[in-house]
Amino acid sequence: MNSYASESGEAFCPRRTLTGVHRPMEKALWYLLAGTRGGKNRARIIRLLDERPRNANQLHEELDIDYNSVRHHLDMLEDHDVIESGDQAYGRLYFLTDRFDRHREEFEEITEHV
Repeated sequence: MNSYASESGEAFCPRRTLTGVHRPMEKALWYLLAGTRGGKNRARIIRLLDERPRNANQLHEELDIDYNSVRHHLDMLEDHDVIESGDQAYGRLYFLTDRFDRHREEFEEITEHV
């Protein structure tokens, strides 16, 4: 089965698309939001970052979640290319990625089921 790089840089396989197999970002979102215990908190983090960039401490305070848990969720979201961070070490701001923006509909659909 041949795969091709799409404009977004994701592997695209026509046969997989036709058979309904999820694309990589959609799989990641299902895993991050519905497949693990922290999914609800990760969705809350995404919603806050959608409003404006925030750092880990701001998220900790606004969500009333343990700071280390927030850091864990941020690491998970960053590892799956849902968020990205600025360059500064102290007070590092987090932003939603352009790749996530292209899959916002999938995010909304998944959060309806969580």
